[in-house]
Amino acid sequence: MVKEKIKVIREEMLQVANNVAREKNIEKEEVFEAMELALEKATRVKYGLERDIRVKINRETGDISLNSYLKVVDVLELEDQKNQILYEEAKKIRPDIQNGEFIIKELPPFDFGRVAAQNAKGVIIQKIREADKSRQYEEYKDKKEEVVVGVVKRIEFGNLIIDLGKSEAIIKREELIPREAFKNGDRVRAYIYDVKEDPKGYQVFLSRTHPQFLAKLFHQEVPEIFEGIIEIKSVARDPGSRAKISVFTEDSTIDPVGACVGMRGSRVQAVVNELQGEKIDIVTWSTNQATYLANALAPAEVSKIFLYEERNKVEVVIPDEQLSLAIGRKGQNVKLASTLTNLEIDILTEEEEAERRQVEFKTRTNMLIENLDVEDVIAQLLVTEGYTSADSIANENIENLEKIEGFDADLSKEIITRAINYLKEKDDENIKIINEKISDQELLNLNDINNKMLALLAINGIYTLDDFANLATFDLLDKNEGIFRKLDIEEKTVNGMIMKAREKWFKDEQQQ
Repeated sequence: MVKEKIKVIREEMLQVANNVAREKNIEKEEVFEAMELALEKATRVKYGLERDIRVKINRETGDISLNSYLKVVDVLELEDQKNQILYEEAKKIRPDIQNGEFIIKELPPFDFGRVAAQNAKGVIIQKIREADKSRQYEEYKDKKEEVVVGVVKRIEFGNLIIDLGKSEAIIKREELIPREAFKNGDRVRAYIYDVKEDPKGYQVFLSRTHPQFLAKLFHQEVPEIFEGIIEIKSVARDPGSRAKISVFTEDSTIDPVGACVGMRGSRVQAVVNELQGEKIDIVTWSTNQATYLANALAPAEVSKIFLYEERNKVEVVIPDEQLSLAIGRKGQNVKLASTLTNLEIDILTEEEEAERRQVEFKTRTNMLIENLDVEDVIAQLLVTEGYTSADSIANENIENLEKIEGFDADLSKEIITRAINYLKEKDDENIKIINEKISDQELLNLNDINNKMLALLAINGIYTLDDFANLATFDLLDKNEGIFRKLDIEEKTVNGMIMKAREKWFKDEQQQ
């Protein structure tokens, strides 16, 4: 009787595995593993819940084998005796057995019964759900950074739960465009920006404010972008209000901006409508940063651009009447341009720039008058020609200074000599300060450091390598209070010095 029932179960196993795998579109192996887990649970109910019992189903015949595993040990552990066997006893069963191996005992087949079958069914359904969720997670993980369309299923605390067909997703309140409202049943298009897996399953996160949502919409609307002829280089958004997108093509016969706008603005208008009327500026990307920045600040006109690449910063001079246009409402235009170009932008009017240049000219002139003991006219001529410090003059040759109007060989030689003497005098002063206050050889030998820097550090109470390592770039280069603010030194160099000084900390941590 038991054998007949087992035969029926065996046949049912194969039939269920085939049907479930086909209907749920999951691997047959996953169904068999779920069945084995369910049967193990049922077998433990009969032989002991603490027992290490393993069930194996033959994938071809459906035969079920029930086996009890006993681990070979020298001493039985009190809490796990039922799953262990002493080494001496195990040798009687299998002479070549070793500690840590298992004695496998086959258990007789039995009628699992209706309750056991129900439990087995529950386990199988649970495993199928898990497998289905895992498959969906892999599917949506591969769809990350794509645009999907779904239907609003419900609204929870301002967050939208979206039905994507096979799965649900969420659009958090902050990922919705301001002032847009959806109700149950509305169709929604959004961008998958993240897919997270957790013990309860997985969750798909959607956004309508993400910059790449705008990029993907253009990808759908503009064939040249879809085909890779036009490339989207960067996107900046103030969701629901305004956006900037930069585009580029190597095909000189194509106008990338015109292609994105479309006939009578049809292409860009389709994107604008999807984004609740968000105004979109399409600009041409350029390898020349100054040109690119001027394009990004449109519709404002740019008079001059001063680019400081080492600081990732730029100063833009705008005609006085263009200032409000360049800055935009609440600083929107310059903020978007900054994000688009990845540059820190300072806006100056032509009047402000002229005033600042006058102040700088006067400051540099006075510095040369004081340092070189020369007359106003000579100092002004030197600054006009680009000689703004004693260093720039000391390293110059007489022939170049002679080219300045009113300069001859004698005057040029005298100016260079005074610059050299001034620098030597300052260096002697710096060395004296260093000798009096700094004795830490590690600081004295730090890469890229010089006497000017060391003297400034000493004056500001920085005497050791640890003191220097505690500083931030701001402490050294801030234009108002930075210790090195008057020195011509790049931010990259300062950052390298600070990281070099901190290497000692990292070595100490590793040794501990």
